Amino acid sequence: MRDIQNYFIEKGTGFPFILLHGNGEDHTYFVHQIEYFSKMYRVFALDTRGHGRTKRGSKSFTIVQFAQDLYEFLNEKQIEKAHILGFSDGGNIALTFALKYPEKVESLIVNGANLFPKGVKRWVQWPIEIEYRLTQNKQKKELLGLMVKEPNIDPEELKELEMPVLVIAGDHDMIQENHTKLIAESIPNAVLSILPGTHFVAKENYTEFNRIVENFLKGEL
Repeated sequence: MRDIQNYFIEKGTGFPFILLHGNGEDHTYFVHQIEYFSKMYRVFALDTRGHGRTKRGSKSFTIVQFAQDLYEFLNEKQIEKAHILGFSDGGNIALTFALKYPEKVESLIVNGANLFPKGVKRWVQWPIEIEYRLTQNKQKKELLGLMVKEPNIDPEELKELEMPVLVIAGDHDMIQENHTKLIAESIPNAVLSILPGTHFVAKENYTEFNRIVENFLKGEL
């Protein structure tokens, strides 16, 4: 039995398209994607466990648990298969989910994801590690802990993925570019796209971001 119910918004009709936000955010991160893609797909933008309007619940606060939450959400909505787009920690959730439940994934888009903490540029990661050690706030510690301890994905595992995959990042991303390339190179036939922008390229450069994602989903990349 689920200990939470993921808050979500749903818009559009057609094939299901799931949007997963990053650490400390909520579904509103995808303001420029929800409206755009709802003209082509049945879009679901979720709030992850302990984020936005979704309760923390009593289960573990981990990427693996978030992936399990997504599996249960899809089953509740009777969604047999979906396109999944994950940003940052949402990308980490999407990769973890695809490895465990590949039958549920029609295609996968991972934006600004990482396989392990060292994939983050050191000047970004170091202050996070310091704050994690110093903070006494339980909620903040859990959020920071996701970035300090997780994810833990072996690149070798990615060779198992058979669905179409788009790996997308900004050219000034907080994820090391060679790490983003490692993800793409580890997945058979994955498409890599590096766009002008930072980690938040889906907000900063949404016209180009949406165009690339749309073309990928149409099989035109």
